[in-house]
This record gives sequence, C-alpha cells and structure tokens, in this order.
Amino acid sequence: MYGSRGVGAFAGRRASAAVLGAALLVTGCSSGDGDGDGDDRGEAAGAVVTQQPKETDPFWVNPDGLSARKVAELRGDGKKAEAEQIRKIAEQPVGEWISPEKPEEQARAYTEGAEKADRTALLVLYNIPHRDCDQYSRGGAADGDAYRDFVDAVARGIGDRPATVILEPDAVLHLVDGCTPQQYHEERYDLLGGAIDKLKGLKNTKVYLDAGNAGWGNPDQIFDPLKRAGIDRADGFSVNVSNFYTTEDSIAYGKQLSAKVGGKPFVIDTSRNGNGPYTEGDPKERWCNPPGRALGETPTVDTADPLVDAYLWVKRPGESDGECKGGPKAGQWWADYALELARSS
Repeated sequence: MYGSRGVGAFAGRRASAAVLGAALLVTGCSSGDGDGDGDDRGEAAGAVVTQQPKETDPFWVNPDGLSARKVAELRGDGKKAEAEQIRKIAEQPVGEWISPEKPEEQARAYTEGAEKADRTALLVLYNIPHRDCDQYSRGGAADGDAYRDFVDAVARGIGDRPATVILEPDAVLHLVDGCTPQQYHEERYDLLGGAIDKLKGLKNTKVYLDAGNAGWGNPDQIFDPLKRAGIDRADGFSVNVSNFYTTEDSIAYGKQLSAKVGGKPFVIDTSRNGNGPYTEGDPKERWCNPPGRALGETPTVDTADPLVDAYLWVKRPGESDGECKGGPKAGQWWADYALELARSS
C-alpha cells in the first residue's frame, strides 16, 4: 500500500560485479577485445560514453559502468539499434552502490575515477542491518559494529575527493511503516546519525539521508524520525529512490517534508519516473519491475527550484527490482527491461 519497496532494485548487490567495476577503473581495462581494427567489434566500453557538461551535471559518468559495457557488447554483436537505445542509459551518471565486499577499495576507485574526470562521484550506501524487512533486498551488515566498520571503510576510500552519498534508502521509512521490528529502532537511529557524522567529517562529501517517496504515506509520519536520525547534520534528503513517482509529485512531497525539517533541500531519483507510477496489479508489488515505464529527467543540478538540489539517477536503469514479473534476481541486468525503459523515453 505504501509503494516503498522499490529499493529491491538493488537487492543482493552483485558484489563480484561491484568489485569488478572498481578493478576496471583502477586498471583501465574494458570490455572490448582490443583488436584495434577501428570497427564496432572490440570497441572499448570507455570509448562509448563521455562526461556530461559539468555546469549542469557535475556527476561522474563511469566509462566502464555496466550499461557502457552492454553498449559495447551490443555493438560488437552488430546490434547497433539496441546499442543506441542502451546508450541513453550509459551516457548518464548513475549511482554506484557500494557492496560490503572491499568497500574501501570500491569507494576509492569510484572517487578517483571521478576526480580524474573533474567530476563528483555519486555513491549509495545500502547496508543497514535488518535491511528491507525480508523483502527482495533483505540483508545488510551483520550487526551495528559491522555497519560502523563498513562506513569507516567507505570514508577512508573517499578521503578528500568529491562525493555525494545517498544514505540508506528506506532505512528511516521502514522505521515508520511498521516493517522494521521495534527492538532495532534505537540502534538504527544511532547508526544513521553516526554515518552522517563520519561522512560529513570528510572534506568534500555531501550526504542526503533517504526519506521515502510520494506514494508511501504522509510527511507528518516521517519528519520526526528523520530528525532523530540526524537530518539536521546532513546536507539534505533524497526522495523517490528506485521508485516511479513523477517529478512533480516528488517535488510536492519533498517540499512538504522540507518545511518540517528546517528547510532542508532534497534530491530526486528520476531514473525511471518518465511515465509515472504503475497503477495495475497487486498494490504491494507495483514498485517491482512494473511494465510500461520510462527513463525520467536526465541528471542535473539545474532544477529551477532552490529546494531541489538535483535530479539524479540513483537507481541504475536496466537492473532488476527482484524476481517478479519475469525479472532476474534483484540488481542483475535485465536487457529486455532496459530496452523498454529506453525505447519509452
């Protein structure tokens, strides 16, 4: 009924893929075969995409990101029309979701890659204990100490390099909607506040604490929990992560909430909201791989609204929400869905 489970899109974070992505950045490897013959086959993934104009979109486009590699693969297979569709995803900056395996190395690789391109890395931390209430994205750190170690490692990896961090999608929301058992509430508030303090202690890191989406309930239900979690010490909050509510509705929700948390600005995940939310089928799973959706506004800091710091693609378009509606495991690439998003845009 809340439409709050959209973060299943990143469940189970492909740990090996995340580490591979970091390794690619460090080594400069690509998905091409390196034959150097100048045709489409063997073209390096890094040659497929470039950075967006910094003045309107300062966030880093990972030249070895998964969608960029898919573009190179499709072109190598002679599927140029499909490659051009997936390029719509590959050419935009998307969130890099840090997995628990070697988080320091991942954070360092992503921020170093961004710094070399004179851009800001967009990172997502999604490892809170008791995550996602046994849904598709269940898991997270084993306990509070493991989570603190995870955040410390990420902070070491970021160092003084520019980064924007989306902190724990759904973690506060699930304290409010009855999903997370009461005995874990105080620890979660402590962990979120500690993460904000740790990350804000870095020289060039911004932190946005996640605050749900326009479809889950009333801002009056979440503003006090956000305060208890440390929103006053964060740069702002994020809305619509991995969900489909329109930008217009997300702005309205964000402004109502901002007025209750000291006028804090916010960012909106517009990655898949081009056609708005899905309204058919089981209301409890409308967020999960809904058909007929489209890419939304491309990432930018030029939002024309002083309270909206940026439109971001926090969700990585083309990756499954979970094993529903024929999708693969959460976080895995789903080529048909990615093409549908792109073609509908």
